Amino acid sequence: MPANPQENVLPIEGSGRVLARYDRRIGSILAEEGKLGVEGIEQVMQLQQTNGLRFGEAALRLGLITEDDLRCAVARQYDLPHLLPGNESISGELVVAYEPFHPRAEELRALRTQLLMRWSRAGVRHRALAIASPGSGEGRSYVTANLAVVFSQLGERTLLVDADLRTPRQHRIFNIPDRVGLSAVLSGRADRGAVAPVREFGRLSLLPAGAPPPNPQELLSRPALGVFLQEMWADFDVILFDTPPAKLYADAQNVAFRAGNVIMLARKDHTRLADATSAIRELSDMGVRVVGTVFNAF
Repeated sequence: MPANPQENVLPIEGSGRVLARYDRRIGSILAEEGKLGVEGIEQVMQLQQTNGLRFGEAALRLGLITEDDLRCAVARQYDLPHLLPGNESISGELVVAYEPFHPRAEELRALRTQLLMRWSRAGVRHRALAIASPGSGEGRSYVTANLAVVFSQLGERTLLVDADLRTPRQHRIFNIPDRVGLSAVLSGRADRGAVAPVREFGRLSLLPAGAPPPNPQELLSRPALGVFLQEMWADFDVILFDTPPAKLYADAQNVAFRAGNVIMLARKDHTRLADATSAIRELSDMGVRVVGTVFNAF
């Protein structure tokens, strides 16, 4: 961009909706964040005029800001919701929130793109997806949480449902109370009011698992899950489900059946090929659309 630009940013669109139009200058953003003072801005502008540099490039060359400072400022300029390093409001596992330009964040955005393309080609109207894996420790909660954030960053109204009623984690990742959640909804003791907005990301909401029930498989088998899902389409564009290990419990199959779509995770040096293949076969036999398999090296 030229020196002292009137930095017009194109609309960011999601599902055909224009989310925002910004006319923000990088210098103003860096000043708001306390990265540059008046004297520093004057030095940067002088170097800009002399060498024809972008504001951020000039500030970097002068050593007044870091690469991370500039990345965060650009993210704000383009209305990409993110959190500054040191913010402990939600878990550091959310790499797409704290480090939106990290290679892992790019891989998760690539996964989002693949999902959107496949849904589009298949003419999928209601985009619900279960994230499953055969065993424990394979990254289901990590991938589900980060995938929910990147969908919300795109402008999609996103709901993350923690359907792991055995060892739920999403409420800890997003630092949201777990007193009332999916278990109460499925047992008829709560309604859609149990869905909690994630304040750090305006288009993301979470339905935590809630109190651990004695009969998770029976609860997830009830028609109430399908009824709840249908009700949610009035308010959400994408609904993602975290699930327990598919090899250990039938819960994941019940959730995937209601969602209609599933991706299977396999973790490097951890997941047995036979277990992943068996889980995929079982889901396919149930009529669930296996959108793809994700090889998780994290």
